[in-house]
Amino acid sequence: MLLRPLRIWWLALALLLGLWWDGQAWSYVGGVTPERQRSRQRRRARWLTQEFLGLGSAFIKLGQLLSARPDVLPAELVEQLATLQDRVPAFPFAVVQDLLEQELGERCAEIIDLESEPLGSASLAQVHRASLRSGRQVVLKVQRPGLERTFRLDLEVMQQVAAAVQRHPRWGRGRDWIGIAQECRRVLLRELDFRLEAEHAARFRQQFLDDPGIRIPAVVWELSTRRVLCLDYVPGIKITDRQALLEAGIVPAAIAEKGAASYLQQLVRFGFFHADPHPGNLAVAADGALIYYDFGMMGQLSSRLRGRLGSMVRAAAGRDAAGLVKELQQAGVIAPGVDPGPVRRLVRVMLEEALTPPFSANVLERLSGDLYDLVYGQPFRLPPELIFVMRALSTFEGVGRSLDSGFSLVAIARPYLLPLMTSSGGGGGANDLFNEISRQAAEVGSRALGIPKRLDDSLARIEQGDLQVQIRAGETDRLLRRLALAQQAAGQSMLLAGLAVAASLLAVSARPALVIIPLLASLPVGLSWIKLQGRLKRDGRIDQLPGVG
Repeated sequence: MLLRPLRIWWLALALLLGLWWDGQAWSYVGGVTPERQRSRQRRRARWLTQEFLGLGSAFIKLGQLLSARPDVLPAELVEQLATLQDRVPAFPFAVVQDLLEQELGERCAEIIDLESEPLGSASLAQVHRASLRSGRQVVLKVQRPGLERTFRLDLEVMQQVAAAVQRHPRWGRGRDWIGIAQECRRVLLRELDFRLEAEHAARFRQQFLDDPGIRIPAVVWELSTRRVLCLDYVPGIKITDRQALLEAGIVPAAIAEKGAASYLQQLVRFGFFHADPHPGNLAVAADGALIYYDFGMMGQLSSRLRGRLGSMVRAAAGRDAAGLVKELQQAGVIAPGVDPGPVRRLVRVMLEEALTPPFSANVLERLSGDLYDLVYGQPFRLPPELIFVMRALSTFEGVGRSLDSGFSLVAIARPYLLPLMTSSGGGGGANDLFNEISRQAAEVGSRALGIPKRLDDSLARIEQGDLQVQIRAGETDRLLRRLALAQQAAGQSMLLAGLAVAASLLAVSARPALVIIPLLASLPVGLSWIKLQGRLKRDGRIDQLPGVG
């Protein structure tokens, strides 16, 4: 335990130094290119994933949470962390029995035929199949012993690391690392309470009670505690096992459509969704019903975001990029005060790609990549719930393609999104159209009534000499800034070359010790030159955004 904090600090320092090194153009032999950057970042992502797996439970969960923050980590790291699935050796069956007796007491007598071999084992818990005296077939999810102590130690060190990074002049600027660490602490400690997962499972099951095509295990409440979760045993075929599905007489294409439709219902109708629908958490029953497992990571769309969902869909359907960006701002997805220009241009490209048939097979995967590239290093945030939605839809898209080569999530989504095209969420017909026209007329009238006052204020400011006219030519400003930086860098390069020549001449002169003078003089110049290269690279990254330049 004494060495563990040192290992965590070493990992944090190694990651920060690695990210800094990856961002330096001069660190690439043969010159920097986008492909070389991505290749190095992919290696960095694989290394970090292995380190998180080695550190165990808290860091595996931390990695899954950080994978919802593409604003603070490069896209390659985000995508790799999203794949974190822990598979660790099982702990002894005797420990399982002792823990069940501690948690359940006399209620343990209800459990018979508890299988000693676990169905699955992860860093947080392991699952055993059992039978109850009533004949009910169940599974028991039992938490690993001593887990809470390790969690709290790891989370305390994470808080210290976050506070240190926050004080760094570069890494702390524009990012709330302390807030991120506190949010991770809150979420991770909640994961240790299996009663919350039981509530999630019950709520999720309630949403699909009337749908025979979707199956969610029921909670056995009397045998569920803080460290034990008891659910009905619902066996099924792994959703990606196409051959087994065919042998069971199940049409894979129908399962792909059913999975996508169920997820769209979670988003559009309920706002409460499964945030980790990877193939290991999805199965197919013998009668073709889709089964969901593992309810530790669930997402919920905020009432503010859901309230504007219809307006967003209408703007997207009309390919109104400016209108969609405005709705995203009002929903709090884009922080106030942020220049919407780059976002608007990317949204326009995304809408064009997503809504123009024939639909690309991996359109959501590519749009997610575009979104990650946009938000990394920029002064605005995307809510984790939106990232979880994008990731889950991308996952379903991938599963659907593995089952049916002609699968199109965009085409399946249309009937579920059509009701949102009306202002009330569907079914209003002419009344909705009339309400929308009335709303727009009222908005136009309100603006028209405000015109005289705005004109009077402007005339008064002109008379007083207070009126300032600001003209923003973003492209020209950016080119002029880059030109100035390039000239400054060229001047410093010439100065460094002159100092190098002076050092060479002094080295072969009668007094070679004087070579220290130009070498010392070159240090601040060299550091300034490196900083200029970093600024030029950041400006170049902005120019490469869709629609920029």
